[in-house]
Amino acid sequence: MMNTQHTRTLAALALLGTLSACSLVQPVQPWEKGNLAKPEMIFDEDTLDAAFVEHTYSSKEAAFGGAGVGGGGCGCN
Repeated sequence: MMNTQHTRTLAALALLGTLSACSLVQPVQPWEKGNLAKPEMIFDEDTLDAAFVEHTYSSKEAAFGGAGVGGGGCGCN
């Protein structure tokens, strides 16, 4: 009986801590987004090469749009 009460208390405190930590997240301001728009922050500098690599990857995985698209090579969605 005592163990169950402690478990519930700890679960409630963990939930409260998680929710309070999520409330501290603030949206990014427009002037803070400027650093992410710099050319050196781009993952793939050559977009044509990145498109070719993605095409090759999706062909080898036997699925259309191997990254970020639902469904598989079987045609089901």
